[in-house]
Amino acid sequence: MTPESAEQELAKILEPGERLHWSGVPPQGLLLRGSDAFFIPFSIMWGGFAIFWETMAWTKQTPLLFKLWGIPFVLVGLYILVGRFFVDAKMRSRMAYGVTDRRIIIRSGILSRNVNSLALKTLSDLTLTERSDGTGTITFGPSYPMAYWHRGGFWPGMGGYPMAPSFESIPRAKDVYATIRQVQSAG
Repeated sequence: MTPESAEQELAKILEPGERLHWSGVPPQGLLLRGSDAFFIPFSIMWGGFAIFWETMAWTKQTPLLFKLWGIPFVLVGLYILVGRFFVDAKMRSRMAYGVTDRRIIIRSGILSRNVNSLALKTLSDLTLTERSDGTGTITFGPSYPMAYWHRGGFWPGMGGYPMAPSFESIPRAKDVYATIRQVQSAG
């Protein structure tokens, strides 16, 4: 999704009289995160052992149960080694972010359209994490100590997003943060 198509997509879900102040999208394509420093070696060990198990089970005289037992572990190993990156990229390709005069909107979904709305009036916790190049993540809601490990996780739903709703890795994050605070104080 492009920033232009995100604006068009969000315009479809605005309420009467609601104004869009900012729209954007997360980074597109395959993405590595800091948590992958843990997850990639883990997935190599998992997948390596599962493939070793299956190789041994199929090349030796073993019962059929032993041969079939390792197949789900090989499939999970392939997913956490390679597949999760493609699922995450697909999820982000369908995602759009918006700030209106009333709410924060996060539109997502692979198989169906999900719209997450957060009322600006009741939004209390707002966290900006900015990198030196100006990109950053704005998290809406309380920070959890283990949220770092959920970024880039194994399963969809953990697929690279903090546990609290967020605008992930957006350009000029500080400006978007200022826009949110300005709209909040005006409302």
